[in-house]
Amino acid sequence: MIFETKRLYVRKLQTTDLEPFFKLESNPKVLQYATGEPKNFKESEDDLLQLIDRYDKLENDFWIYAIERKKDSEFIGTVALIKDEENNDEIGYRFIEEYWGNGYATEICEGLISYCKSIGIKKIIGCVVDENIASAKVLERFNFKKVSKFISEDIGLPETKYKLIL
Repeated sequence: MIFETKRLYVRKLQTTDLEPFFKLESNPKVLQYATGEPKNFKESEDDLLQLIDRYDKLENDFWIYAIERKKDSEFIGTVALIKDEENNDEIGYRFIEEYWGNGYATEICEGLISYCKSIGIKKIIGCVVDENIASAKVLERFNFKKVSKFISEDIGLPETKYKLIL
């Protein structure tokens, strides 16, 4: 386990996560504000295996973990801690659509902030597509400050970059 919150565990991805991982990665609504297109089953399987393989790489700076509900061990999404092009520690998360609206994003963000502090990270950033008002509210709730606005190169939508000093 990487860390836990009141209702959730964050752990390394496993090959047994393939079915729910595919459900996450194939849903256009989940990916509407993210890089990449919805994936088919084979593409999801390939991505999952690549993410799992990264855990053992010494120079890994792209950590994607599973989010699991404590009460029933259901895989409900993923959380990310990656280095961006400016070597900042960037956070992110996505949830399977059926789990939206339950406060999990707020809970996972709070847990991720605590985790980052515990491993010595001094600053984290988050980039949110401006249309994704719910995610922007989550970051603002934890005192992330707006740093800049830009049009993302990968998806071509207006985004806001947020920063939090830990």
